[in-house]
Amino acid sequence: MKIISLFNHKGGVSKTTTTFNLGWMLAEQGYKTLIVDTDPQCNLTALVLGYTSIDDTSDFYARNPNCDLYSCILPVLNGEGRHIQAVPVDTAHPKLSLLCGNLQLSEAETQISVALTTAAKLPAMRNIPGVLGECIRSTAEKYGYDYVLIDMSPSVGALNQCLLMSSDYFIVPTAPDFFCAQAIKSLTRVIPKWNREVAEFRDPGFNYHLPVSPPKFIGIISQKYRPRNGAPAKSFQRWIDIINNEVANALVPALMPVGMSIDEADFNKHSVRGEPFNLANISDFNSLIAQAQKHNVPVYALTDEQIEQGGNILDNMKLSRNDFAKTFEELASKVRDLAV
Repeated sequence: MKIISLFNHKGGVSKTTTTFNLGWMLAEQGYKTLIVDTDPQCNLTALVLGYTSIDDTSDFYARNPNCDLYSCILPVLNGEGRHIQAVPVDTAHPKLSLLCGNLQLSEAETQISVALTTAAKLPAMRNIPGVLGECIRSTAEKYGYDYVLIDMSPSVGALNQCLLMSSDYFIVPTAPDFFCAQAIKSLTRVIPKWNREVAEFRDPGFNYHLPVSPPKFIGIISQKYRPRNGAPAKSFQRWIDIINNEVANALVPALMPVGMSIDEADFNKHSVRGEPFNLANISDFNSLIAQAQKHNVPVYALTDEQIEQGGNILDNMKLSRNDFAKTFEELASKVRDLAV
């Protein structure tokens, strides 16, 4: 079982959509997969289950106790004992499950932050940083999941720090723009710093401790560009190239010395040709995304009938859907090869 986080503190890079699409494809390839919504905005939960109102949401949680991470770690946050075993919910794919989001998870941010800085003085708080990952890992082991994908919020807070450091691997989704390039620069400082700060919480003597080894970076995914003749349009390719260079010349060199990156030979073997750290180029989903959200399935799992319901030209949309299927098949295969 491998835990893989999708993280970028720059928002709007399709972390949530890619988590769902990649998780579904791993399930389609026969692997029992769990997707985890740790963003307090709960976008992954809404995408997968199709909530339409707050009444639907409250009713769902009442009928599915302990289906979210926050509810399960609450006893530890309150100093009342061990975490509660999570109970993931089913999705439309029989091999794909969801650990739901919860708005209250944002309330845990302060406690986690305090725990990271005062655990030596307040031993009662030393288990808080590790309980997030332990809850996810124990859930995966209990239900026999092969892969766990964590959809993280766009922030550099303590919650994300502990989630990332509880993972085995991580992927950085990107969008071709100036702000994402700046975000990559920032991650070269943030991630190694996070790794140093959690060192004491890797102590196996803690009831809940972080993994002894830090997570390894396995690549970026370039997303949300407009294609032209089967490739990113020139204006988008420019930013993809800039981001790729930033990853190659800053991010990977910052991660390699602290054991937080796979070998460069593995990058070269599995990345897009000419882009050694890029696992995939995924163009904008355009009108397919609305129907995918309506039917709570990935864009490539839409049927011809579902596409036609959206008032689209079937032939063009069908070709686009099939292209996305091929892209995610290849991406899932690369992830399986790298996350070993």
